[in-house]
Amino acid sequence: MSKRLIRSGLIVSTMTLVSRVLGLVRDVVVANLLGAGAAADVFFFANKIPNFLRRLFAEGAFSQAFVPVLTEYQAQGDIDKTRQLIAKVSGTLGVIVTIVTLIGVIASPVLAALFGAGWFMDWLNGGPDGAKFELAAFMLKITFPYLWFITFVALSGSILNTLGKFAVSSFTPVFLNITTIIAAIFISPYLAEPEVGLAIGVFAGGLVQFLFQIPFLKREGMLVRPKWGWSDPGVVKIRKLMIPALFGVSVSQINLLFDTFIASFLATGSISWLYYSDRLLEFPLGLFGIAIATVILPTLSKKHVEKIGNQFAETMDWGVRMIMLLGIPAMIGLIILAKPMLIVLFMRGEFGLHDVNAASLSLFAYASGLLSFMLIKVLAPGYYARQDTKTPVKYGIIAMVTNMFFNAIFAWFYGYVGLAMATSLSALVNAGLLYRGLHLANVYQVSKTTLLFVLRLVIAGISMACLLGYLMPDILAWQEWTLLERTLHLFGLIGAGAISYIFVALLLGVRTKHLKSIA
Repeated sequence: MSKRLIRSGLIVSTMTLVSRVLGLVRDVVVANLLGAGAAADVFFFANKIPNFLRRLFAEGAFSQAFVPVLTEYQAQGDIDKTRQLIAKVSGTLGVIVTIVTLIGVIASPVLAALFGAGWFMDWLNGGPDGAKFELAAFMLKITFPYLWFITFVALSGSILNTLGKFAVSSFTPVFLNITTIIAAIFISPYLAEPEVGLAIGVFAGGLVQFLFQIPFLKREGMLVRPKWGWSDPGVVKIRKLMIPALFGVSVSQINLLFDTFIASFLATGSISWLYYSDRLLEFPLGLFGIAIATVILPTLSKKHVEKIGNQFAETMDWGVRMIMLLGIPAMIGLIILAKPMLIVLFMRGEFGLHDVNAASLSLFAYASGLLSFMLIKVLAPGYYARQDTKTPVKYGIIAMVTNMFFNAIFAWFYGYVGLAMATSLSALVNAGLLYRGLHLANVYQVSKTTLLFVLRLVIAGISMACLLGYLMPDILAWQEWTLLERTLHLFGLIGAGAISYIFVALLLGVRTKHLKSIA
C-alpha cells in the first residue's frame, strides 16, 4: 500500500509542481501588469467568487461526496451500472450548475454589491471606489462561466482519480495558467482596462481544461451521455452526502471570501496583498497537502468498503507523517524567506517595495497556519471516506464562527494582516476538531511512531530556521542586486535550508521506513 500511495503522491506532486510553477509565472506577469492597485483588486475579486463556487460544486464538496459512492459502484464490478451512475450524476449536476452560472452572469451586479460592499457603498455615494464596483460587476460576467467548465473538469478528474489515473487531473490546471499568461501578453496591453483581458484568459482557461480531459475519459470507457437523474439512488446518496459537505469542506473558502468582503472597506491594495501572500501559501499547500489528500481519499474509501484490519487508520497515519515531513520546512521557509520570495517573484513593473513589505506581513500570518491547512486536507477524508459529511459540517460551523470573531478583533487592530491571522487561527480550530472527532470515534489516533517522528522533524525545522536566520542577507542588499543575483541567493538559501533539514532529520533517526505504513 505504501509504495502505491507514494508513487501516486509523487505523480500528483510532480504534475502539481508544473502547475504551481506556471501559476507563479502567471502571478509574476499579473503583478508586472497590474501591481497591487485598484485594477488588481478588481481582477482578483472577480476571479475569487467563481473560484469559491468551484470549491462547492467542483473539487470540494462534490468530489468528497462523489468519490466514495463511485468507489462502491466500482467495487461491485458492474461497469454498466458505474457508467449509468456517471451519466446521471453528470446530467443532474450539469443542469444545476448551468442554472447557477446563468444566474451568476445575469446577477453579477448583485454579487459585486454583496461581496464588495465597501465599493458598492462608494458607488452609491459617489466615492472614489465606485468605479471598482462597476468594473467588478462587468468582469464577473466574463469570469463566472468558468464555474460551468471547471465543474465538469472536477467530475472527470474524480472519475480518473478513482481509476488510479492521477496525472491527468493534476496536470489540467496548467492550462488555466497558460491561457491567463497568453491573455496578459497578447490581449491586455491592447485594452483600456487590461484586467478585462485577464478575465478573458480565465474564461478561456476553463474551456481548454474542459476539452482536455474528454479524450482520457473516452479512453477509459467513461465518456457517457449525461442524463437527468435527481431520484436515482446513487445520485440521492451523493446528494445527501454533498449538501452538508457544501459547507463543511469549504469553510476555508468561505473565510477567504469573508476576508474579501472586509478588505473591500480597507485601503486600496489590501485584497491584492492578501492574494499574493495567499498564492505563495498555495504553492506548498497544493504541492503537498492537496496532492496527498487527492491520493488518500480513494484509498481510504476502498479500505472502508473492504474493512480490512487497521489499514484505514494506518493510511491516515501515513498521510499525517507525510504532511508533517513536508509541511514543517515549507512553513518555516515561507516565514523566514517571505520578503526575498516576494522580491524575486513580484517586485517589478507596478509592484514595488512597499507592496513587498505589505504582502510579507500577511504571508507571515498565513504561513503560521500552513500545517493546519494541510492537516485539514488529510483529516477531512477520514470522514468523507466513511460517508460521514455531517460531522465536518459541525466543526466547519465552529471554525467559521471563530474566524468571524477573530476577524472582528484582529482586523480592527491589524487591518488586512488581522484577516490573515484570523484565517490561520480558525484553520487550527478546524484541524483540532477534526482530529478530536476521529479520535473519539475510535477511527484514528496518532501513533507513537508518528509522534516521535514529528518531534524529530520539529528539531530539524528549528535547526533549519536558525541557519536561514544566520545566512539571511540584509533587505537593502536584496534591493541592490540584479534579478539574477536575487534568484541565485534565494535558491541558495532554499537549498541550504533543505540540506540542513534533511541532515538533522537523518541524524536524529528519520528513515525511509517512516514513509511506509505501520506494519
